[in-house]
Amino acid sequence: MDYLPLFADLHHRPVLVVGAGEVAARKVSLLLDAGAEVAVVAQRLGKEIAQRLDEGQIRWLAVEFEAEQLDDVFLVIAATDDALLNARVFQAANQRRRLVNVVDDPNRCSFIFPSIIDRSPLVVAVSSGGKAPVLARLLREKLEALLPESLGLCADIAGRWRDRVKKRLSSVSERRRFWERLFNGRFTSLVEAHRLEEAEAELADTLAGHVSSGGEVTLVGAGPGDAGLLTLNGLRAIQQADVVLYDSLVTEDILNLIRRDAERISVGKRAGAHSVAQEETNRLLVELAKKGKRVVRLKGGDPFIFGRGGEELETLVEAGIPYRVVPGVTAAAGAAAYAGIPLTHREHAQSVTLITGHAQAGAQGLDWGQLAQGKQTLAVYMGTLKAGDIQKRLIENGREPSTPVAVIGRGTRADQQVLSGSLGDLEMLAKRAPTPALLVIGEVAALHAKLGWFGERSAGEDIQRPALAAVGSK
Repeated sequence: MDYLPLFADLHHRPVLVVGAGEVAARKVSLLLDAGAEVAVVAQRLGKEIAQRLDEGQIRWLAVEFEAEQLDDVFLVIAATDDALLNARVFQAANQRRRLVNVVDDPNRCSFIFPSIIDRSPLVVAVSSGGKAPVLARLLREKLEALLPESLGLCADIAGRWRDRVKKRLSSVSERRRFWERLFNGRFTSLVEAHRLEEAEAELADTLAGHVSSGGEVTLVGAGPGDAGLLTLNGLRAIQQADVVLYDSLVTEDILNLIRRDAERISVGKRAGAHSVAQEETNRLLVELAKKGKRVVRLKGGDPFIFGRGGEELETLVEAGIPYRVVPGVTAAAGAAAYAGIPLTHREHAQSVTLITGHAQAGAQGLDWGQLAQGKQTLAVYMGTLKAGDIQKRLIENGREPSTPVAVIGRGTRADQQVLSGSLGDLEMLAKRAPTPALLVIGEVAALHAKLGWFGERSAGEDIQRPALAAVGSK
């Protein structure tokens, strides 16, 4: 993080603006909106700033900049087309430890102006750290469309009621749930319609009828890695949670979306590494929910596809804990799509089967004769350690050693790697692949060479064989 986001109270604080053209006028307007006492240094005043001077909103301090003018100011803005003058302002401000912004010169800024969505007292600021201001502005425009003007009124009313709510509800978690219930209910609709008396009555009724509730558990699928694949419902759940129990497959980008003051507990399970037993995870879910916590069980991929989600829900049912499930993008769908591998294809695969490599290769329930048939796709989760056994079983049951395969390591993430080859190479490819990895077996795997679109060129394409290239070019 290049800049720490801060909201400064400028009411009745002196601010100096060096320059008086159109750019300076925009900064002066923002400063006045924030309640600052603005003084201007400039040889000539532009039309807008001259009008503000006539109306008594600003002071024209001097025509020439002098370092001593910074002695009593809170911050300073240099907005001139004179690079040498801007540099002097920056140097003088730094020497006096004053916050300084030189417009359009990020290297001479100790603070920057973000793009602002103003729903006062609710304010949203977006910044690219000076690297891509147009991108920040485009994002602001999207947020402007999403955030109704009435949000400021909602915040005003909530501020007036905050102390009364605090007296009525002593628990922080209960207050949070009350406000969430209020803002997600009829109250916001009444405010948006400017029926403010009715809105406050709705608030009062909601507070009077609010009773302490027990905890609940939400199973959330985090998807295969890319934070953009987290669903909106999943995002809401992790931002409302008191506690999040997360797997080792959940990426740091997704963990960063969790509410800052939520407790985080790692219950990850990785082959060959220390992990939390499933029974301990189940116990924690029940214990935390019984304490009245809003608990999220955050799982990589989808909770119901090799995620033990069903086992955890059975535990919650036995304990009488309320729950809900937010599905996620499973690894087979996400990783294969990012690798440009369609799991089904009219020419190559009329079905897809999801299997787990954690089961023993000869375990009951796996029909290897059926799995070895052509014109289908096998997506193998957690299969890198058992890749040799899987390769052997499929070939023994009639699958051609030349069958295309792909091992997608760290699928959908920035460092995704796709290692392509044939079934006879599967064990070797799996050993080379970064984890977590998904094995894709079937004719569609060859299409990666043609349809791959995400990330750098694949790490394994150098070992592709001519026969496989022919399959991919059909």
